[in-house]
Amino acid sequence: MLALFQTIDLALNLYTWVLIASAIFSWLYAFNVINSSNQFVNSVGMFLYNVTEPLLRPIRRVLPNLGGIDISPIILLLIIFFVRSLMWNSIFPLVA
Repeated sequence: MLALFQTIDLALNLYTWVLIASAIFSWLYAFNVINSSNQFVNSVGMFLYNVTEPLLRPIRRVLPNLGGIDISPIILLLIIFFVRSLMWNSIFPLVA
């Protein structure tokens, strides 16, 4: 049972880093720091968008319009941290 919890925790941790990378990439893309016509840059951007957008879209629908500021990645990070804490502090002690 410990292996299952560790695997779920690892997946959530990896998704956290992908979410952070996606946010940084979007800033770099928006401010023209990276070359948007480069094929590698586009493929990395599309990968990050396709991986993160399915979970960010429902959060964006619920949040009010903040005038161009997107805080949905922060909300998703808080949800991930809450799930990880809940998993290790509440569910795992009951199962183990």
